[in-house]
Amino acid sequence: MMMSVALPVVLPLLFGALSVMFWRSHFAQRSLGVLGTGAMLAVSVWLLADTWEHGHVVMEMGSWPAPFGIVLVSDMLAAIMVVLTGIIGFATALYSLSGIGKMSEKFGYYPLLHLLLAGVNGAFLTGDIFNLYVWFEVMLVASFALLILGGERAQMEGAIKYVTLNLLSSMIFLTAIGLTYGLTGTLNMADIGDKLSTVEDTGLITVIAMLYLVAFGVKAAAFPFFFWLPASYHTPKVAVSALFAGLLTKVGVYALYRVFTLIFNQDVDYTHEILLWVAAATMLTGVLGAAAHYEFRRILSFHIISQIGYMIMGLALFTPLALVGGVFYIMHHIIVKANLFLISGITFVMKGTHELKQMGGIYRTHPMLGVLFLIPALSLAGLPPLSGFFAKFIIIRAGIEAEAYWAVAVALVVGLLTLYSMIKIWAEVFWKAQPEGVETDDVTSGPMIWMWIPVIMLALMTVAIGLYGEPIYQMALMSAEQLLDPSQYIEAVLGETRQ
Repeated sequence: MMMSVALPVVLPLLFGALSVMFWRSHFAQRSLGVLGTGAMLAVSVWLLADTWEHGHVVMEMGSWPAPFGIVLVSDMLAAIMVVLTGIIGFATALYSLSGIGKMSEKFGYYPLLHLLLAGVNGAFLTGDIFNLYVWFEVMLVASFALLILGGERAQMEGAIKYVTLNLLSSMIFLTAIGLTYGLTGTLNMADIGDKLSTVEDTGLITVIAMLYLVAFGVKAAAFPFFFWLPASYHTPKVAVSALFAGLLTKVGVYALYRVFTLIFNQDVDYTHEILLWVAAATMLTGVLGAAAHYEFRRILSFHIISQIGYMIMGLALFTPLALVGGVFYIMHHIIVKANLFLISGITFVMKGTHELKQMGGIYRTHPMLGVLFLIPALSLAGLPPLSGFFAKFIIIRAGIEAEAYWAVAVALVVGLLTLYSMIKIWAEVFWKAQPEGVETDDVTSGPMIWMWIPVIMLALMTVAIGLYGEPIYQMALMSAEQLLDPSQYIEAVLGETRQ
């Protein structure tokens, strides 16, 4: 057994339970929040090193061999996602020391934070399709509770839309699982992939694949199922928004990558053509929504949608270079998008609002914050030498090589509109003169420094990925090679039990 693949799930559950035990102690909960996420980040790096060395790391729960028992599986894509979860979880915990009040802590913020991280890691590492559903539900429960912390009207309205659409997604997902089990007699994803390759009724397989596409499309906020996201992500505490923006939709994207490479690869010309149209529509609708709004977090929420389109485009093109670009894009985007939300929290403390028209003058009083905003903002828009440039360049080059010129054109237009949105935020929040009657608070001293530390940390990571991207590219390349050759995953999981 390889404990490195279990600890990213076990540790958040353990620290969540400890946080419940010390419910009345704010100091203990905050300490456990930082220690727990720090420990999770450390074991996730261990898992990444293990996966890099062995290719796949598999743990059979209860010593039941696959496909009869539940397995945890880490390939390079899963290991990368777990490390990113550790980074964002740790950054959020640090930010929460200043960004989350005692009232939210009193209502269970830290136990819910740990539970959400356990659900995210469980979804990335499970090798069982039904347990993927279970971990999705764990995430849904934790995220819904985090969404309504504070009980404000806007939060409740956003939470209702969020949970309704995600419950519908779960119903479709469960239906797809039932049909899959009826067709193959197994729930182990490696075994499903192995057995579906011998099924002659490709039409039925394609129908089931479309059910998974709808279910995971809702989770990923892909077109046309995205409208719950901009209605909800701007309503909770900023630390919660950053956590959601960095991780939750990426679980849906990860699930699409997993099932449409490992399981549903029999009719690529049909299924992945649909994915390509979904990707283009997602990019375009998301960026148009961002261009139309003037509320900081709403703009960022719509940009989550548009950037999801780039990730799905990498999967849809289904070439080695495209998958490299897709994985690279996921790594870049998680860090950049979480950081932009964290920065919006600092500007909110300064101005008391997220409305762009009511803000201004921050660059004159806090030039360092202006620079820290420009780094992820320009990276999101795809300007060199930042991480977003290389991520978009790889995907666009893959699109040109695949002769998907119309999709490439959409991607380029969306990049320009993304730059427009980021310039709009810069001009309104940082560059223009401060409106009369608006005071700027000092957020550079005292306990508020904890809001700055993760922002600086994530900004430096964005620059580092852009300037020293070769290791990131190599990890993305290994991920792409494994995704294009599902026999490696199947052999690692089933081993001697494969028939």
